[in-house]
Amino acid sequence: MGTMSTQTSLNGTANTPTPAELRDLCVELVQDAAGFVAKQRDFLTRHGSVEMVAQTKTSEVDPVTAVDKGCEERVVGKLSQLRPGDGVIGEEGASKPSETGVEWVIDPIDGTVNFIYGLPAYAVSVGVAVHGELVAGAVADVARGITYFAARGHGAFVLSDATANPLHTSRSSRTATALVETGFSYDSGWRGQQAQILTTLLPQVRDIRRMGSAALDLCRVAEGSADAYYEHGTHPWDYAAGAVIAAEAGAVVHHPGLRDRGGDGALMYACAPGLAESFPRLLEEAGAVRDLGAGA
Repeated sequence: MGTMSTQTSLNGTANTPTPAELRDLCVELVQDAAGFVAKQRDFLTRHGSVEMVAQTKTSEVDPVTAVDKGCEERVVGKLSQLRPGDGVIGEEGASKPSETGVEWVIDPIDGTVNFIYGLPAYAVSVGVAVHGELVAGAVADVARGITYFAARGHGAFVLSDATANPLHTSRSSRTATALVETGFSYDSGWRGQQAQILTTLLPQVRDIRRMGSAALDLCRVAEGSADAYYEHGTHPWDYAAGAVIAAEAGAVVHHPGLRDRGGDGALMYACAPGLAESFPRLLEEAGAVRDLGAGA
C-alpha cells in the first residue's frame, strides 16, 4: 500500500462507518450514476446534440452540461436518503455541512469536454472523507463500463464483468522511461506556465499523455497503465476518489487537501513507488512545485 499526503488527520468515532462500508456505498452510487450518464448520452446522440444542453462555467472553454447537473442531483438525492447527516461537496454546486464527520465529494462527470465530443474518457467519481481525511472512493469509467474502487487499508480493485481484480502500480523506477499523464487549466495564464513546465519536463521522460480526466489519470497510475501523473489547480472532486485508489494500489500520492478549491493552482501528483524520490525531484527542477497562482 502506498502513501497519501494530506493536510488533515483521521479522528474516527464508534458511530462512523468503516472505510469498507463507505467504499461499498461509493461503488453503488457511481455505478447507478454511470448508468444515468450513459443513457443520457445515448439519448442526446440519437435525438439531438450534447452541445445543445451545454453551458460554460469559469471560462468559455470550461463547459458544464445538463447531464452533469442531473447526475449530481441524482447522487445527492440518494445520499440524502441513505446518509442524511453527512456532508456533501459537489462540483456543480451541491454543498452541505456534515453533522457526522463524514463528507461525500462528488464529480458527476469528470471529463466533461470528452463527454461533449464523444471521446471515451469520462467518469463519475465519488470519494468520501471522515473528519477531513479521504478514506474511500470509487470511479466509474462510463465508456468502458468498469469501476475502480478502494478503501484505506483494504487495497484497490477494478470491477469488470462482475469480477474484481486487484490493482497494482507499475514497477517503473526511472523517470527517463516513465509515461507521465498531466492536465491543463482552463485559465489561459496558467496554461502558459504549464507549457513552460512541460517544455522542461518532456525531454526527461518517456512521453506525456493528456487524457482529460484527473480521476481516470489517477486510476491509470493505480493500474500501471501510466507511471506518474501531475496537474495544477485541481479540485477535491477531481481527486477525492482517485487519490485513495492510487494510494491503495501502491502509489505515492500528494494533493492539497479537501479545503483547497483549486484557486491557488496548487500541485498534485501520483507516481509508482519506484519513482517516489526521482519524480518529485524532476517536478521541482521543472518549476512545477510552486502554486501557479503565485505567478511565473
